[in-house]
Amino acid sequence: MTVANAAAGAAWFRVFKARPAARLRLICFPHAGGAASAFHELAGHLPDTVEVAAVQYPGRQDRFAEPVPDTLDELAAELAGAVAATLDRPTAFFGHSMGATVAFEVARKLRASHPGAPVRLFASARKAPHVDTRRALTFADDEAVMDYIRALGGAGARLLDEPELRELVLPVLRADFRLIAGHAHTPGAPLACPVTVVIGDEDASCTPADAREWARHTVAGQDTHALPGGHFYLETAARQLADFLVARLDADVPGAAPAAASHAPAGGGR
Repeated sequence: MTVANAAAGAAWFRVFKARPAARLRLICFPHAGGAASAFHELAGHLPDTVEVAAVQYPGRQDRFAEPVPDTLDELAAELAGAVAATLDRPTAFFGHSMGATVAFEVARKLRASHPGAPVRLFASARKAPHVDTRRALTFADDEAVMDYIRALGGAGARLLDEPELRELVLPVLRADFRLIAGHAHTPGAPLACPVTVVIGDEDASCTPADAREWARHTVAGQDTHALPGGHFYLETAARQLADFLVARLDADVPGAAPAAASHAPAGGGR
């Protein structure tokens, strides 16, 4: 980000490795209970032509003391303002699980004032916005939340096995699930950017049929790509995901993420 826009993004974005000469920025939106650090490894696998700005929602890690917004629409509105202040180069969105819904709503809020942003929305492991998942994400108690997270797997499920970490993680999960459960999709004009849905080939929560439902939310085309793994495939297939993103982004912004570019080592973004 430019110096002028750095302050605007300081609260909301974490850039693991600044790449001032990058041709394109990839803004990554984490899952429920997740934080910007979820995209640490992915950032390290991407070439120097792409700068990753990972969203840090309130209520976790270095924003632990800040309250989670009351509604997902409020969260998206605040994020849209932060994103708008940093659009100094072509920008794509990648949202995982809950983050896909947040990214979609941010893109909708930017549509009138910034019709060129994002250049592409990557919706990962999440059903289309019009599919009502509110009942499935309403939980009676903490045990029900933990059962749901364990069924999805991933690093977050392992944190629940540590009592001290569980006390930190559960309130964030409950707050995020309240955001999703309280969010009803409002029909509107489709996005002007293409939508690529990325799924894990073992993820029953978002199947190829589910992915195709995203087509109604864009006039620029929708495609689906499966990677090996479950709901949290990006934890085990980060390099494969990076290679796929590079290929798609280079097609959107030629030269922005050339496939022939030398990728940084896995720890390069840390």
